[in-house]
Amino acid sequence: MKVVCIGGSLREDSYSMQALELAAERLRSRGAEVKVLDLKQMALPFCDGGSDYPDYPDVEVMRSHVTESDALVIATPEYHGSVSGVIKNVLDLMSFDHLDGKVTGMISVLGGQSNSNALNDLRVIMRWVHAWVIPEQVAVGQAWNAFDSEGNFKDEKLSQRLDAFVKSLFENTEKLRS
Repeated sequence: MKVVCIGGSLREDSYSMQALELAAERLRSRGAEVKVLDLKQMALPFCDGGSDYPDYPDVEVMRSHVTESDALVIATPEYHGSVSGVIKNVLDLMSFDHLDGKVTGMISVLGGQSNSNALNDLRVIMRWVHAWVIPEQVAVGQAWNAFDSEGNFKDEKLSQRLDAFVKSLFENTEKLRS
């Protein structure tokens, strides 16, 4: 099983990327081949509504990884009650050709109390492009206090929720692939 993990934060020491890396580790432990796309390492343009971006080869690299994958994990910081502009732009750079039928799991990370605003918005976006969004999702509230010095969740219940999320993504991907 091939899983692409996309982090929607450009911040150094991003909590969204820490949460995404935890999910990636747990997917690998189940035997998945995981590719983490760190958008701050990629040269991507703002989406202009077109389909060709010849001056930005990373667009095709990203699209290829997603097209070849069986599943996606998307992690976004919550900014102003919704998804980051970075993750929205990346999704806009792709089309049905890349996203249709992808089993997708979503993680949001925010500084305040956890809620589902960004997750609900992502769910709508992914449903619109005909992805299969799993029911489990992870919202990491008060991110500044959610991780220990090794990058693991401090809260055991949050860690268990991530385990259930990974299990669901893995099992639903297996079901839809067969």
